[in-house]
Amino acid sequence: MQLLKINSADNVAIALTELHKGETVEVEGNTIALLSDIPAGHKLALKTIPEKNDVVKYGYPIGHALRTIALGDWVNEQTIKTNLSGLMEYEYHPQPVQLAISNQNLTFKGYLRSNGSVGIRNEIWIIPTVGCVNGTIQTLAEQLRRETQGQGVDAIAAYPHNYGCSQLGGDHENTRKILHDMVLHPNAGGVLLVGLGCENNQMDAFIEMLGEYDADRIRFIETQKVADEYKEGMQLLRAIYQTASKDVRENVPLSELKCGLKCGGSDGFSGITANPLLGAFSDFLIAQSGSTVLTEVPEMFGAETILMNRCVNREIFEKTVHLINDFKDYFMQNGQAVYENPSPGNKAGGISTLEEKSLGCIQKSGKSQVQDVLKYGDRIQTKGLNLLNAPGNDLVASTALAASGCHLVLFTTGRGTPFGTFVPTLKIASNSNLFQKKPNWIDFNAGTILENETIGAANERFIEYVIRAASGERVNNEKNGYREIAIFKTGVTL
Repeated sequence: MQLLKINSADNVAIALTELHKGETVEVEGNTIALLSDIPAGHKLALKTIPEKNDVVKYGYPIGHALRTIALGDWVNEQTIKTNLSGLMEYEYHPQPVQLAISNQNLTFKGYLRSNGSVGIRNEIWIIPTVGCVNGTIQTLAEQLRRETQGQGVDAIAAYPHNYGCSQLGGDHENTRKILHDMVLHPNAGGVLLVGLGCENNQMDAFIEMLGEYDADRIRFIETQKVADEYKEGMQLLRAIYQTASKDVRENVPLSELKCGLKCGGSDGFSGITANPLLGAFSDFLIAQSGSTVLTEVPEMFGAETILMNRCVNREIFEKTVHLINDFKDYFMQNGQAVYENPSPGNKAGGISTLEEKSLGCIQKSGKSQVQDVLKYGDRIQTKGLNLLNAPGNDLVASTALAASGCHLVLFTTGRGTPFGTFVPTLKIASNSNLFQKKPNWIDFNAGTILENETIGAANERFIEYVIRAASGERVNNEKNGYREIAIFKTGVTL
């Protein structure tokens, strides 16, 4: 098969392989002569599209023609422009959701924490309150790794960041909230929080913010207040290690699993293979009483009404409206265009407008109802599908997903990326070429869906893989030692 027409209403099809000018292709019994070379993943006009008329993909307009686009021509960012502009008024038109997915009573091997939460990793994390002690935490992590030979826990990791001081208002609170969420995350069997002493993010106030915590597993040190921060820090880390190293995996219902849904470096196949696969998985996990979280608010623009009409009630609809409009306000307050989102990599991969990107992006959420909307730094309170306020930036969004309580981030990509955040960051390729080219980056291949595997069959394989990962099988970012965090910054730095 050379071309894929996704929806019967579409006036474009997707080239599944590279096509060349002068060739002919068959689409629904019609022979079309190609007027241009069409790269794989890009769009071909199935009919003449007059200037200013809509280009339709996924059954929805993805923009309008800047000039008349002839039958058989290449449709790209040079010939199509977004229909989106300004703020929108939204109305709630709830659509009933009925998904016939059975509960299979599956389990994974996880760590039961004393507060009733469940982790899929048992790691020791060293987290700074402020960037001034980044070097200190990295040295402490390396010393503990040498002492323990990496045995007894799943990993020992330091998480440097640039913030914790010289921040005002919302930025200061964002830093505190993300670090708070990390300290209490169940994937950590133990945490050492390392401060300097004079920073804005004061240790005493942060400890008060934590509320109840396990004092055997969470310890604190302010380096200005001790003579030798390495000696004192190692004593605390040894005590944490003695506690965490006794933890063992137990059978846990799949209903306890929380997964973040993210895409980055998308291409023209992402909305056909990898993102719909995550949508199928999300619906399956929710049917098992588990939870998924969709973020990247700017990549909902143009497809947000689909999510709004899946909101479980009017209250959640109103929260979703605020989620969208507040992020648009953020763009406008900074003098930036709201709707010029696709990156150079997106465009090279076949994505031409924000509507096209968003319609592919939200497929990761499947068809389940939206149960709750989370602010940046909030933690999951309601099982099912949640929306989270965070930008599209890969590391900022993935950090926010992990901070919300997700045990792992499921990350689809058509271009490839090696990074990982502070929970396992599992990469799903939208095409087999990427999977074959970057086996040290990519964990799962959804490109087989272009090769006659059904989404259902691919989802069966994916469910098994996610359960293995949740039960301890390391994913590539863990094998490579790629673990990072990034905190959303919007305001003044002093």
